[in-house]
Amino acid sequence: MGDRRLRAFGDDRFFYGWVIVVVGGFVAFSSGPGQSFVFSVLIDSMIEDTGFSRSTISALYTVSTGVSAFMVAVISRMADRWGARSNLILVGLAFGAACFGMAFSAGFAAFYLSFAGLRALGQGSLTINATLLVNQWFVTKRGRAIALMGLGFPLSNAVLPPLSRYLIDTIGWREAYAVLGIIVVLLVVPAAILLVRNRPEDVGLYPDGADEPPLIEQAVGYDAEAAASRPVLTSSAFWMLALPLATPGLVVTALVFHQTSIFEENGLGATTAAAVFVVFAIASASTSLAAGFAVERIGPARLFSVAMLGLFGVCMLALVINSTWMAVIYVVGMGVTGGTQRIVQGVIWAHYYGRSGLGRVQGSAMMVGITGAAIGPLPLSLFRDLTGNYDLGVIAMATLPVASILVITLGRPERRIEAGLATAEVR
Repeated sequence: MGDRRLRAFGDDRFFYGWVIVVVGGFVAFSSGPGQSFVFSVLIDSMIEDTGFSRSTISALYTVSTGVSAFMVAVISRMADRWGARSNLILVGLAFGAACFGMAFSAGFAAFYLSFAGLRALGQGSLTINATLLVNQWFVTKRGRAIALMGLGFPLSNAVLPPLSRYLIDTIGWREAYAVLGIIVVLLVVPAAILLVRNRPEDVGLYPDGADEPPLIEQAVGYDAEAAASRPVLTSSAFWMLALPLATPGLVVTALVFHQTSIFEENGLGATTAAAVFVVFAIASASTSLAAGFAVERIGPARLFSVAMLGLFGVCMLALVINSTWMAVIYVVGMGVTGGTQRIVQGVIWAHYYGRSGLGRVQGSAMMVGITGAAIGPLPLSLFRDLTGNYDLGVIAMATLPVASILVITLGRPERRIEAGLATAEVR
């Protein structure tokens, strides 16, 4: 049986894990209807049709992002219990239903439930399962696999907003969401049913197409159940990684949220602020590919420090933007930082915690990251209201990447994680 399964799912010439990467890319692309870049195209049409104020929609967005953070933690633990494949089928169908809910919602309650479903299922629950799958199928080549999977995000950013605009103009925003729902279901559900397998061991293979299990799983005394039961939210090592890793989401979200206003304060127009997002997407996608290979050589902690130095530079540039060329350099720096950080976030938890019980670890970390991104714009707004400009707020934001580097390089949370595993093995 094992030999037949091996022939069916891979041989020396081709490793089936790359099929998982492609499916993960479909999933990343399909998360778009629940992401900010699609909402930004639809929000004015929503306001005009429903009569809800912009403040009401913004409040719903914030609350729904909080629901998303909670859902990620729940869904990722479900992946540990019965596998990411079942999750993708369930979440893909539910996400499609949320899109149809937006299309047919009548009244505040129905609108909010659909809106919250889009954020909760699209922003986090879809993507966490794709990330968990790739982390199960790859160890030594994990960086490049996560990078290739992640290309689905910039592709979604490039395709879905103009598609949504076209659909709004031709058939209306509600019908646009119905079309997006069909796209989501068709891309995610059949692929999950027909192509996805939770672990390479399920089909007689090992990660990366190797001939034996990863070295950490061959170590004397290694116990997968003990590794899976290590504390997460009560562990200081977890927080020493999770809080620094939430920094880029907090800072970049704050800067992007206020980008038009920051540019206008420095004499640049709203058109420039919008146009440079194309540069951002290109820089982010190309950097992710390079970072995927780099992380395999230098490790996620060092790559994270590089990203944080870049983020510090971005904050400094935000203080002095006064021309289109400066704006381009600024968003290139932001894209490089974001693309690098996406790879670090994708691999670091599996790198330190291993594959056993990974869902509860990575899901909890993503919950922290989403929460940070949700609150990021607020402190920058407060500084702006108190001082009349963004300078002091941006300087305060610039201290966060520096503090994050210090916590990870001096605190060495990976040693605490290893010590926790050793304690669990003894038990």
